[in-house]
Amino acid sequence: MKTTKENIIEYIKNRGSVSAKDLISHIGISKQAIFIHLKKLMEDGLISKVGNPPVVFYILKNSESTLKSIILKEKIEKIINEKCLFITSIGEIKEGTSGFIYWCNRNNLDPVKTANEYVEILKKYDSYRLNSGLINGMKKIKASFEKVFLDKIFYLDFYAIERFGKTKLGQLLLYGKQSQDKKMIKNLSISIREKVINLIKEYNIDAVCFIPPTVKREVQLMKELESNLKLPVKRIKIVKIKSDIAVPQKTLNKIRDRIENAEKTFFLDDKRIYGNVLIIDDAVGSGATLNIVASKIRKANLTKGKIIGLAITGSYKGFDVISEV
Repeated sequence: MKTTKENIIEYIKNRGSVSAKDLISHIGISKQAIFIHLKKLMEDGLISKVGNPPVVFYILKNSESTLKSIILKEKIEKIINEKCLFITSIGEIKEGTSGFIYWCNRNNLDPVKTANEYVEILKKYDSYRLNSGLINGMKKIKASFEKVFLDKIFYLDFYAIERFGKTKLGQLLLYGKQSQDKKMIKNLSISIREKVINLIKEYNIDAVCFIPPTVKREVQLMKELESNLKLPVKRIKIVKIKSDIAVPQKTLNKIRDRIENAEKTFFLDDKRIYGNVLIIDDAVGSGATLNIVASKIRKANLTKGKIIGLAITGSYKGFDVISEV
C-alpha cells in the first residue's frame, strides 16, 4: 500500500500541477494534514509551489544537479555565487551556483566545464572595469556623438555578456521593470547603493537627477530607485512632458530619433546652481538621453562643475540600442 507521500507525488506527476484542494479531494485527508505533507515534501526538495495565495499550485521539483554532486573549485564557486542569477520561465529566482547549474542543465552543458568557461568570459569583460569596479563608457560615447556634454560616464555592469546572456544586474533590471515588482527593485537598489555612494564621494557630487520614465506604469522603477537609494545629496528635477502619443525611447532604433525624443520631451524644473552633478539612468543603450540631459544642465547654467553620467547597465558593443528595458 502506498504512503500518503507517495500518493501525493504520483498524483502531481500524473497531473503536472495540482492545488491543495485537488489533493484533499483525491487523497481524502484533511486540509491541515495535506499542508503538513506538502510542507515536508518542499523541505525535502521533492516538490515546489508556484503562485501566491489564494492561487497556488504544486509541481514536482526538477531533478537538478546540486553542489553535492558537482565539484567546483572554491574560487570559481565564489565568483559564480557573486555574479550569477537566473530567472526561470515561470518567474522563479535562482541565484549563484544553483542558478548556474539550472541554466547548464537546461542547455545540456557540463556544469564544471562551463563554469570554467564562464569565469574566463567574465575576465574578458572585467578588463573594461576601473579600480572602482565601474565601467568607463567615455571612449564609446565620444565615438557616437559629435559633441559630448558629459565629463564622465560609467555603468555598474554590462546588460548582457556573450553566450551567457543577461548579467545579474541585467536580469534584476529587466524583470524588476517589466513585472513592476517592488521587492525585486528593492533588491536591485540594495545591490548597487554602495557603489553609487562611493561614486558620489569620489567625485564630490553636490546634486543628483534621475531620468524620469518614458513608459506609463503603476510602479516606476526610477521613482522606486530614487526612494530606495536615499542618496545624501540635493535633487535636480527633470520633467518628461506628455505628448499626444507617448513614444518610449526603447521603441526608437536610430540614435538620431532618440536624440530628438530626449531634446523635445525632457525639461529641467530647477533654477539653483550646483557643484558637480550626477545623472542616473537605468540602462545606457545609445547614450542619447544622458548626453542631452547633460546639455540642458549646461545650457541652464545649473552647474559650475562636472557632469557625471551613471547607468545601472550598459551595452558591450559600443552604444547599441537596448530595446528590452
